[in-house]
Amino acid sequence: MLATRLTELLGCRYPIVQTAMGWVADPNLVAGSCNAGGFGFLAGATIPADEIERDILRVKELTDRPFGVNFHMYQPNAADIVDLVIRHGVRAVSYSRSPGPEFIARLKEAGVVCMPTVGLPKHAIKAVELGADVVTVQGGEGGGHTGSVPTTLLIPQVIDAVGDKVPVVAAGGFKDGRGLVAAMAWGADGIAMGTRFLMTEESPVPRQTLQRYVDCKNPGEIIVSKAMDGLPQRMIMNELLSELEKAGPLKKLMIAMRNGMAFRKHTGATVLSLLQSAWKMHKDDDISTAQAIMSANAPMIIQKAMVEGQPANGVLPSGQVAGVIDELLSCEDLITSIVAEAETRLAVLAQRAG
Repeated sequence: MLATRLTELLGCRYPIVQTAMGWVADPNLVAGSCNAGGFGFLAGATIPADEIERDILRVKELTDRPFGVNFHMYQPNAADIVDLVIRHGVRAVSYSRSPGPEFIARLKEAGVVCMPTVGLPKHAIKAVELGADVVTVQGGEGGGHTGSVPTTLLIPQVIDAVGDKVPVVAAGGFKDGRGLVAAMAWGADGIAMGTRFLMTEESPVPRQTLQRYVDCKNPGEIIVSKAMDGLPQRMIMNELLSELEKAGPLKKLMIAMRNGMAFRKHTGATVLSLLQSAWKMHKDDDISTAQAIMSANAPMIIQKAMVEGQPANGVLPSGQVAGVIDELLSCEDLITSIVAEAETRLAVLAQRAG
């Protein structure tokens, strides 16, 4: 009952996608998602350039199922990631800002599924025009950078706009089989989840950080803020976010520059390449140069919580759904429970229809 255009295109058993969360979607989580019947994306945007091939090969050691790699078009090693994806037969790529036409052409020629994430119907239309094979659409409830339109309103809009051309995957607020059935009722071909997979046993996030997610019992405490990088991002309110909310523009920019240099060291990028990336983002995405520079702030502040286990000194990107999740399941148990509940709900609906 759960076979869709998405499962056929990606080669997964169930239409459930694990998104590429920076510092979180490592080989172990990706393999766990894929082995359980879903489709996982490796977070290529926060992996050091000289370690990406190692992590792709590690995923292939842990699973024989197809998987994907995420990257950003403006990261300095984007062309190298495209080469690696093609060389190692990776099934799909995901991205937020559309790669240039030359990247998409190379990927599609090699049979790689191109699967951008968008937040508005017009962005979905543009992504399909550029060659997207699937479109993931994230509503305002989702974690990380997000828009203001709720999932319940946004998904049907995008399906009306592009659903007859490509599969649409719904993201933002999903955690169980009821959500999967709801998305399919709107016309989506599957769901994508970040926060729910972050809160699993395979997640590499330190337990002291995960506990902050489990302890968050109020979805209203998971707010949208521009304090970190000048762009709307949904996060759990904590000590650092409270401090950033109160900081002035100069202090924020100084923090961003410091973290930008740290990210340069982590990724091996040059100062010139970071400035060039900031300028391209400013030119192509209609954001200020200051916002583009501040975008380098995000990865290193997130790293504090997600890698170093300092939840008070980093930020906690999260969908509102974290406020209604109270246990850490394995990927296998999570996907099995979603599928069982979805099939039960579909059977009930079929009886009612009969």
